[in-house]
Amino acid sequence: MTRMPTEDTALSQLHDVVHEVADAMRRRADRGAVADYIPELATVDPSAFGIAVADNDGNVAAAGDCDVPFSIQSISKVFTLTLALGKVGDNLWRRVGREPSGSPFNSIVQLENERGVPRNPFINAGAIAVTDVILSGHQPREALGEILRFMQFLANDKAITIDKAVAASEQRTGFRNMALANYMKSFGVLTNPVDFTLGVYFHHCAIAMSCRQLALAGRFLSHSGKNPETGIAVVHAERARRINAIMLTCGHYDGSGEFAFRVGLPGKSGVGGGIFAVAPGKASIAVWSPGLDAAGNSHLGRIALEALSKRMGWSIFGA
Repeated sequence: MTRMPTEDTALSQLHDVVHEVADAMRRRADRGAVADYIPELATVDPSAFGIAVADNDGNVAAAGDCDVPFSIQSISKVFTLTLALGKVGDNLWRRVGREPSGSPFNSIVQLENERGVPRNPFINAGAIAVTDVILSGHQPREALGEILRFMQFLANDKAITIDKAVAASEQRTGFRNMALANYMKSFGVLTNPVDFTLGVYFHHCAIAMSCRQLALAGRFLSHSGKNPETGIAVVHAERARRINAIMLTCGHYDGSGEFAFRVGLPGKSGVGGGIFAVAPGKASIAVWSPGLDAAGNSHLGRIALEALSKRMGWSIFGA
């Protein structure tokens, strides 16, 4: 009779796989290129690699530079989407769509064709529109504080902060985002002053977190909307499924199809080199490798997640 693996055996396997993946990534020479269009990110060491997996039993398996904070950039859009849905519910979808863009994350072409309504909440224009929803009725400092406190609450870590140097760097060089925001404002998609909305947007993209903190913060999306450690509901189960669905189809810009094909998990990348991913019912995962591929996603991060998903049998499409 075949014995089912015990919980201890499964946890030991996870720890082994995580360390083996980290070792393999550390030895690779093909690391991609750091995001040099944001000056502060251009200085990040491309040899860095971290990974952390938080399972639904409260265990964390981590390796490499897993406790080094990095700029999460567009990964913050998962959490601002969660907050905005909590504020206005499905009314959000009047201001932003849910379809893959098939275009670069900072493209303005679709906005012109679609009268200022962004394709989805994970491209830059869509995330700016989501930020505008969170800002409504608040001063920028209040809205930003709400976002930061939400991240600290989810990770149970008040040490999470905003990297002010990265935020300032983005504000100095974010001309494309300024164009996107002003274009949406001209169609009435943004309701707050453009400078206010962009200020909050640049700062929440500059939140700095480690892989461990990020994996812990995202646990609710792997556990039907609840924090598996406390049982507290962050969102209801249907909303968690929908956020995961948008991550699967839109979380990697015009590389989303390739990520789904190879990794088979919902995920969201950031140009700081991080990727947050969800194995529904099993674990939340964060990887960090600063070098990016042509689509602006972490090159080794995607490869590491593909290896992890295969080894653990976590693809949502089956083993």
